[in-house]
Amino acid sequence: MDRRTFCCTLLRGTVWATLSWCTDAFRQPSRAWALSFQKGFMQPKASPYFTPLGNRRIRCTLCPRECEVDPGERGYCEVRENRNGVYYSLVYGNPCAVHVDPVEKKPFFHVLPGSRSFSLATAGCNPDCKFCQNWEISQARPENTLNVALSPEDVVALALRSRCDSIASTYVEPTIFFEYMKDIGILASQAGILNVMHSNGFVNSQPLNDLIPYLHAACIDLKSIRDDYYRDMTEGFVGPVLSTLKELKKHRVHTEVVTPLVPGRNDSEKDLRDLSRWVLHALGEDTPVHFSRFYPRYKLQSLPPTPVATLEKARDIAMGEGLRYVYLGNVPGHPGEHTYCPKCGTVVIERTGYAVRLQAFDKGHCTRCGTSLPGLWTNPLKPAEGSVR
Repeated sequence: MDRRTFCCTLLRGTVWATLSWCTDAFRQPSRAWALSFQKGFMQPKASPYFTPLGNRRIRCTLCPRECEVDPGERGYCEVRENRNGVYYSLVYGNPCAVHVDPVEKKPFFHVLPGSRSFSLATAGCNPDCKFCQNWEISQARPENTLNVALSPEDVVALALRSRCDSIASTYVEPTIFFEYMKDIGILASQAGILNVMHSNGFVNSQPLNDLIPYLHAACIDLKSIRDDYYRDMTEGFVGPVLSTLKELKKHRVHTEVVTPLVPGRNDSEKDLRDLSRWVLHALGEDTPVHFSRFYPRYKLQSLPPTPVATLEKARDIAMGEGLRYVYLGNVPGHPGEHTYCPKCGTVVIERTGYAVRLQAFDKGHCTRCGTSLPGLWTNPLKPAEGSVR
C-alpha cells in the first residue's frame, strides 16, 4: 500500500485536515488551529455567474457546461443551487479540506521552491475523471462532507499564522468555489501572499478574466490533446482547457501544465508528441510540463500504475520537441524531478519528493553560467525580501 492509499484509507468519510508535514524537510512544531467541522451549508452565497431564463429557471455561466437549472435543483457540480431563480454557491467559506502543503505538491516547481502553501478545497467538481485521486470529496455533495466555516479573512489569517507564502485552491476543481477563491485572492494579495490554483482549466472566459487580476500562478491539468479522451475519461471536452491556457499566457500568469499519463489511454507516442507540440507553439518553450504517474483509483482500479519507462519516454519526446523544463510526477527520487539549466545542463534545483535543495541557483539564475530561468522565484508582492529560501 502506497502512502496516498494509506492516508486516504484512514481519512475516507472524514474531513481531510492536517497540521503536519509530508516529509522530514517540512516538519515544524504543531500549531493548534481549533477548527470545528460539521456537516451542512454554512455560508451560502448568491453567485453573479448565471443568466435568468424565465419561470425562475437559470443558466449557469461559470463553466462551459452552462447547466440549465430548475428551481430547487443543482448544476452538474452539485454545489450550486437554484433558489427561487437565484443561483447560490453552497460552498462559499465552507471547505472540507484544509492543509499546509509544500508548494511542490500542487505541483509548482517554478514558484517559490521549498515554501509552504496553505491549501484548501470544498466538496464538488465539474468533471468526473475516472482516475480522480480525490474522488471522496470531488464527487461528494457538501452536505455529505464535514466542513468548517472559514471566511476569506480566516483563510488569510491562518496562512499568515502558518508562515505560508501562498494560498492554493486545489484538490478538487477550484472554479466550483470560484467566488470564495476570488475573495481569498483579493485579501491574500493585500497581505502579501500569493494566490495560486491547481485547476482543470474548464472555466468560461469571463469568470477567468475576473479572477486573473488576483491570480499569481496556475497549474493546469491538460489531460490530453484529444477531445475523445476528455469525453470518455472526464465527461468534459478539451477546447475550453486550451482556451484557458492561452488566456493565462496572454495575461502573463505563471502557468505550469500537468498531464497524468494513464496506461493505454493517453500515452502513445502520437498523443505525447501532439500535446508537446501544442504546448510549445501555444505557450512557449519555457512552460514547465509535468508528466504525472497514474495509480489505480476510483473507476480505474483495474489498470496498473504507469510504467516509469513510459514517463521517461514522455519526457524525452517533450524535450525533443523543444520544451526545456519537463518533469516526472509521483516518482520520488527520479532525476526527472530536478530542474536543469537549459544552457549548461547543471542541476540548479534538486528535488527528492517534497525535499528541495537549491544547488547552483540564486535569484532565478544558474550560478554556473548565469542563465535566467523562468518562474516566480521571489514573491512579487514583497520585492524587498530578496530571493526565496
